[in-house]
Amino acid sequence: MAKVYIIGAGPGDPELITVKAIRLVESADVVVYDRLIPMNILKHAKEGAELIYVGKEPGRHVMEQGEINELLLRKALEGKVVIRLHGGDPFIFGRGFEECQYLIKNGVDCEVVPGVTSAIAAPEQYLVPILLRGVSSSVAFVTGREDPGKGFKEVDFRKLAGSVGTIVILMGASEACRIAVELIQGGLDSKTPVAVITRAYMSDSKIQFTTLGEMANCGITVENPSVIVVGKSVKLSPLYKDSTSP
Repeated sequence: MAKVYIIGAGPGDPELITVKAIRLVESADVVVYDRLIPMNILKHAKEGAELIYVGKEPGRHVMEQGEINELLLRKALEGKVVIRLHGGDPFIFGRGFEECQYLIKNGVDCEVVPGVTSAIAAPEQYLVPILLRGVSSSVAFVTGREDPGKGFKEVDFRKLAGSVGTIVILMGASEACRIAVELIQGGLDSKTPVAVITRAYMSDSKIQFTTLGEMANCGITVENPSVIVVGKSVKLSPLYKDSTSP
């Protein structure tokens, strides 16, 4: 039976991919990969493997999702070993589940290999705890940019403000100011610490520490891709004091 492997490649460090994922890359006939995967992973592909880039950037897609689905199906039906590499984890704000749905609907089996999501990896790179006994007992992973095509808005930052200890926002770079305003309107103190981790585990990775108030006033530049962490546990990072000192 035809089969496609939907694989999470983890964040930017090629050593943070799973052993199983590497083994599958080595055996694949076709590797379909995203923009944010660690590119060194492709060195594990066997000689003659077909490497197909389907990366998406804000406002510019090499392939639309429907085309990617059809590509995976077509290659699998050719009898090839096909893997689909997603940055992070394929089911955490990725399109991996949609790809599985499409493949299974068309008679192709699908196996998911989880990856380390940037929602966890990015803050951990800079020793920012998102869950910590006695400080933060709950965390919410949310998108900062919802798909307008679904016809309704699910993430209400005003309500979320007082509901969890730590809020981790992915894909929120372009909406950072608005999000901060809504969190303050929802009851969070404007002095609530915020960490912005950009390009986690890549060669030019960086962290910025700020406050909700500063971010609400657009006083900090949030580049894409960034993970935004909001909550009092941010201040416990041993890097926090040095990063905010004059």
